[in-house]
Amino acid sequence: MSTPVHGKDAIRLCNKTVSDLANDIARPGYDRARLKPGIVHVGLGNFHRAHQAWYLHRLMQTGAALDWAIVGAGVRATDAVMREKLLAQDCLTTLIELDPDGISVEITGAMIDFLPVEEGNAALIRCIADPAIRIVSLTVTEGGYFVSAQSGGLDLAHPDIRHDIANPDAPRTVFGAIVAGLRVRWTSGEGPFTVQSCDNLKGNGDITRTAVVTLARQTDPDLADWIDAKGAFPNSMVDCIVPATGPAEIALARKFGIDDAAPVTHENFRQWIIEDDFCAGRPDWDCVGATFTPEVHTYEAMKIRILNAGHQVLANAGELLSVETIAGCMADRDIAALFAKVQNTEIAPLVGGTPEMTSLEYVALITSRFSNPEIHDTTRRVAFDGLSRHRGFVVPIIRDALADGRPVDGLALVEALWARMCAGVRENGSAIEANDPEWPALAAAAEIAREKPDTWLAQSHIYGDLARDERFSQAFVRALDMIWSEGARAAIRGYTG
Repeated sequence: MSTPVHGKDAIRLCNKTVSDLANDIARPGYDRARLKPGIVHVGLGNFHRAHQAWYLHRLMQTGAALDWAIVGAGVRATDAVMREKLLAQDCLTTLIELDPDGISVEITGAMIDFLPVEEGNAALIRCIADPAIRIVSLTVTEGGYFVSAQSGGLDLAHPDIRHDIANPDAPRTVFGAIVAGLRVRWTSGEGPFTVQSCDNLKGNGDITRTAVVTLARQTDPDLADWIDAKGAFPNSMVDCIVPATGPAEIALARKFGIDDAAPVTHENFRQWIIEDDFCAGRPDWDCVGATFTPEVHTYEAMKIRILNAGHQVLANAGELLSVETIAGCMADRDIAALFAKVQNTEIAPLVGGTPEMTSLEYVALITSRFSNPEIHDTTRRVAFDGLSRHRGFVVPIIRDALADGRPVDGLALVEALWARMCAGVRENGSAIEANDPEWPALAAAAEIAREKPDTWLAQSHIYGDLARDERFSQAFVRALDMIWSEGARAAIRGYTG
């Protein structure tokens, strides 16, 4: 555990000052000047720095993987802000582990550079075309894969994808940049790099392969065939609760004597399950706790359905009832009862176990993790991009439950709480600010559904044909009617008994 520093000015984090930090703060034991790049990571937010970069840092602490250092990258204009912050502190990161029994602080140094964020992504393409880069990894959120709601493949009608097809040498998207970099490798006779998704998607590697190969095929079928045959896109399951960073997190780092513009807080749990499918080598992450297995989907299904869908069970109810954090939701008797009943009776029975635990044991683990009062993970963060998260995490469970003849009243209530949240007003009258890339359309649909609840399910890009399933649609209409007429808490109590 680390001890706060009282009465001293915080030290601005950088290579020159890291040795001046308090003795109980762990820091890199390897010579960062000797590190050589091997990975480019696109979407360098808090989760990556608390998860993949942490595993690599721990491996470097053993003296291994010094030629696998991370170069950060981003394809959105907003990524430039993170680039500026991290370069100013030599790409060092303060990780603060929030355990109810105490706080531990460490400085990680596996990242060594951050590429310019620019229109056309020329710097990114040049970097990943370099044979020294053997992995390009991604955390671009569930909604960043341009998955077509109709086909399940790459959405070729999306404006950014259409731009990349028309401008393959100056793409907007990460997938356009990956194709452009692989094209350089192919024409120069070099081998491809592995593309490694670290996002919460079922079959994230398969989805990434489809996106890259499909996009390449639009301009060069031979290149697409080479990528498909020679490239690698391992599936993986990633897990660690990592809240967003704000003034409170920056102030917490300062309490430990560290002036860090972008510190990361996280829970005292990590898991990384990876398919061992790499075409240009990989770090030995399994030496520091990761698991390589061909059974990724088993772990993935349990985590996505119980943890990720479970977040949506909590977040929308919490937003409506002005409960700020996930831990606060778990401390709320009604929301916690909703979570427990939906999980134990409607979700867990549809989830197989892993060699380590049953689905009900995993529910108990997630209940404990979500209840950690030290983790200030906001309901707003968890509810962000609800369209992608409900469509990806909750709707597949509903389909399986209906096919299996299992109850869906709780899942229908979860969707009704989301529909009510999208109306943009909490039950105390305060406004819910736009929190979804599709917020205007969702807000309009929510307002119509206030009087005609069944119209919410008519959004076929979310629910497909579920509106025609009377058992689900009737349960949804009952739930949304009750939420609007009697309130969310009454609707939840009506379900939990």
